[in-house]
Amino acid sequence: MSIMSLWLPIVASAAAIWLFSALVWTVFPWHKSDFEKVADQDAVRAALQGNAPGYYSVPYYCNKSQDDAAQAELKSQYDEGPVAFITVTASGWPQMGGRMAKIFLYYLLVGCVCAYFVSRTLAADAAYLSVFRIAGTTAFCSYGMAYFQDSIWFGRPWSLTAKSLFDALLYALITGGMFGWLA
Repeated sequence: MSIMSLWLPIVASAAAIWLFSALVWTVFPWHKSDFEKVADQDAVRAALQGNAPGYYSVPYYCNKSQDDAAQAELKSQYDEGPVAFITVTASGWPQMGGRMAKIFLYYLLVGCVCAYFVSRTLAADAAYLSVFRIAGTTAFCSYGMAYFQDSIWFGRPWSLTAKSLFDALLYALITGGMFGWLA
């Protein structure tokens, strides 16, 4: 079995996940509580004005060696809080077209990774459940495992990681099903 022979399950699973993820984020209720409002939104917005799109930390710490006074001040800032990791995106109403295209490309990439593992571990006449198991497990790992490190290192709430893992499980079931059916 070659990766190219799996083009149909790659594209079909990407399309199915793309449609299903739209339902997850617009219709189903479990992501409605993912974000909270800061205490003084206007002050936070004003404080962030002028920062280019990027990923920021407060307090800021760089790994350059610092003298004891700088270390003590930094420790004091951490102890005082808040500690935050902030993503700043471009100003303006979110343009969904480009993001929707990029996420579809990501789903295609996951499908290609699944096709790689299926094509390298199974024969062309493999049973549905064998294909489902390999593609589904690969999809679950691709869609879900990185959230753990965000919770461990950057304080992403574990409840959000759990919801994302649930999404990853649903996406994996769809991907495994498409590959099992169409491979």
